Amino acid sequence: MKSVFIGGYGPGIVMIGGGLTRVASPSFLAVHPTQRVLYAVGELERGWLTAYEVERSPAPLDERPSEGDSPCHVAVDPEGALLAVANYGDGTATLYRLDERGAFAGDPIVLRHEGSGPNAERQEGPHAHQAVFHDGLLHVSDLGTDEIRRYRYDGTPVEPIRLSPGTGPRHFAFSGSRLYVAGELDGSVTLIDGERRTVVHASRRPGENAPSHLQLEGDLVYVANRGPNTISVLRAADLSPVGEVPSGGDWPRHFAIDGDRMYVANQHSDQVTVFALRGGLPEPTGEAYDVDSPACVLIS
Repeated sequence: MKSVFIGGYGPGIVMIGGGLTRVASPSFLAVHPTQRVLYAVGELERGWLTAYEVERSPAPLDERPSEGDSPCHVAVDPEGALLAVANYGDGTATLYRLDERGAFAGDPIVLRHEGSGPNAERQEGPHAHQAVFHDGLLHVSDLGTDEIRRYRYDGTPVEPIRLSPGTGPRHFAFSGSRLYVAGELDGSVTLIDGERRTVVHASRRPGENAPSHLQLEGDLVYVANRGPNTISVLRAADLSPVGEVPSGGDWPRHFAIDGDRMYVANQHSDQVTVFALRGGLPEPTGEAYDVDSPACVLIS
């Protein structure tokens, strides 16, 4: 039976049906691919990573510093040998080795960065936002420098993927040769496929939009829009619109899809709303969970 974990800026990690595990600002979560181990960032100026053994409720297994300021994303590679964290505050990304239990092993590889972008208020320096393991490389989106930074697993940098100035890349996803990127600062979704680039507005609603999470499911791309407070559905082939529906709350920061269900973390309205996917489009179910300032939903 799967479990639903919710992290955010409230008092701790909520496990639906399993109570609350207290930890400071667990704004993003990840799970080990083979062990019942959950990882949480502590989004603080002196950032932390905590590993939990998960049975009926999370119990601490290990803890390490994130080696940066305000960690906002954590990911584990498909083999369960590496963990990566993105520190938004100073742009540092960090790699940790994991042992057979899923605990941290050895010294971290700390990947510091420099640079800026044209948005003086938001791009004064690097701001790492998401870490993704793909095709033998660690990819890190940097909102501050308009790049998808790339590294080999020993920390050696590889030529980055550059986005248009002022994009502010946040979350992204791969599908074969295609890369899809949500632009937080310009409200865009970018499709990169070789030399071809397609850029569209993430939302068709009027007003400002700060897209947050982006996810691919089959031949569709889902994007959460903060401002319009909607979920957009786009065709993966060309980013043409399929539909756009209200998120069921205020400031949809993240969502998770499990089969025909979508769980949307509406940060400012303190609720995770549940949708049924009908023909790919989210439809309200009337089900919701009250959670203080939710920022991440994880289903495992």
